[in-house]
Amino acid sequence: MKRYPFLIMLITILGVSIVNADWLQYLGPNKNATSDEKGLLRLWPSDGPKVLWILDLGPGYGGAAVSEGKVYLLDRIYGKQDLFRCIDLNSGKELWSFAYDAKGRLSHQGSRSTPAIDGNYIYTCGSFGDVYCFDGRTRKPVWNKNVWKDFGGRTVPGWGICQNPLIYKDLLILASQTDRAGIVAYDKTNGRIRWVSEALPGLVSYVTPVVVNIDGQDQIVMIRATDRRERGGRSAPAGGWEGETDDGVDGVILGMSIEDGGTLWTYKGWQCRIPITNVTAVGDGRLFISGGYMAGSAMIKVKKDDSRYVVDELYTTQDFGSHVHPPVIYKGHFYGHCTTNTRNDGMSCMSIDGKLKWKTGRAPVFDKGGFILVDDLILSVDGVDGILYLIEPNSQGFKKLASVDLLDTRECWGPLALSDGKLLIRDQEQMKCVAVR
Repeated sequence: MKRYPFLIMLITILGVSIVNADWLQYLGPNKNATSDEKGLLRLWPSDGPKVLWILDLGPGYGGAAVSEGKVYLLDRIYGKQDLFRCIDLNSGKELWSFAYDAKGRLSHQGSRSTPAIDGNYIYTCGSFGDVYCFDGRTRKPVWNKNVWKDFGGRTVPGWGICQNPLIYKDLLILASQTDRAGIVAYDKTNGRIRWVSEALPGLVSYVTPVVVNIDGQDQIVMIRATDRRERGGRSAPAGGWEGETDDGVDGVILGMSIEDGGTLWTYKGWQCRIPITNVTAVGDGRLFISGGYMAGSAMIKVKKDDSRYVVDELYTTQDFGSHVHPPVIYKGHFYGHCTTNTRNDGMSCMSIDGKLKWKTGRAPVFDKGGFILVDDLILSVDGVDGILYLIEPNSQGFKKLASVDLLDTRECWGPLALSDGKLLIRDQEQMKCVAVR
């Protein structure tokens, strides 16, 4: 019995601290692709960290959520059904599953979203708009809706409904983006509609709403797409670009009331044809916007002036444009995967004030792969080659600590998840659980 106080004292003296954080939703416990876990390996064996288990999956890009030793993910049976699965984190054994009909095919087939966990309840949104609330105890649905069809949606967007459920207090928030509904807030307990915003300006995007705090008030931020040809991410000037007609539609970034969905502010200085990532909150009302398709990035500052909100553009840049996953922030710098369909910038590092520090280019290309920040390290997947990298974030240059060829297929674009020192990564055929601590 006397050994335990000694062990506690030794841990205290050595400063060893291990935090096991559940990964409850898209982008993790802090909703910004960071984890508070400690004690990660700084060096890997030559064959890489230990693979604990492998799970066969259908094709897709949906990520995992983790709670109390259980992994939840929304898989897809090609062209026919969505398949909700519960997996034991330690063994990789499937504990239970639930399938429902969701017929249809998309460009780049398969799953899209990451579940969200709230206590015993797990929320999912499928590629064709089917929204489910599951009870983890009974292993059955509590309620289900369709965020697209229920609001007049017909043919789904080309890449499907890409909504990661957002839980805020007693609400479940999703972007419908039909002609009848912009954002929808459901009562998370029973699926009843609490409010529906008006249809949003701009065109359908593949962005999940995010909650940010501006001057002490929580609000929703949403990004919508443009059909104009971008010029450095800027909106076309009045009269259009030279040689073009001005009949396109501007995209828009909107701040919206979390109470009723009303619009609080808008910004059109940044335009993207296919937005995927939402804004990254930097603090002090600053919001960083980034995307592919030559959209680049912008930094804005939102503040309240008496009863209205004012938006100031701090800068725009073509030096940095994270395509699929939002950048992470470390010691005053953004780190993101900036290879897009039109340029090969690889992983890039840029200061918060917009000064590019470095980029890897094609070596490695890091095309659309997932990445997270944890324990002063970046764990990152190359989306083309399936190589897992261990990186020390350093504004002076790219610093690889280790790497291992871990995934077998291309398009390894799914978000990563980390819980209890176990990293969950996927490609188009499998999910792997890797011991990184």
